[in-house]
Amino acid sequence: MPWVDKDRCIGCGICVDECPVDIIFLEDDIAGIDMTGCIHCGKCHDVCSEDAVRHDSEKTPDRIKANIEQTKKFMDDCEKYLGNKDERGKCLTRMKKHFNNEKVIAEKTLEELESID
Repeated sequence: MPWVDKDRCIGCGICVDECPVDIIFLEDDIAGIDMTGCIHCGKCHDVCSEDAVRHDSEKTPDRIKANIEQTKKFMDDCEKYLGNKDERGKCLTRMKKHFNNEKVIAEKTLEELESID
């Protein structure tokens, strides 16, 4: 999914003009993308002369870090609200199951996408 590196965007508006579904906008001379309408066509990547429109794979380390931080918060909250330290481990087990399920969903989705023409 595309995102805009605000430090690179010069506000030229080319991506706004070229977006086939009109979901890119300028706000304070910086492009933004309304992801609810994005069709992932890649046009914005292609037309940005500043490489300000970036790919979400660059955010993978940040997303992993956020998942770890959220899991630790859940573990702390489980201990706090459920009253004992054993709940931390139970929470961690549930979160591992959650992320394993997300992995299975992604893998099966990729398998099915391979059969689409």
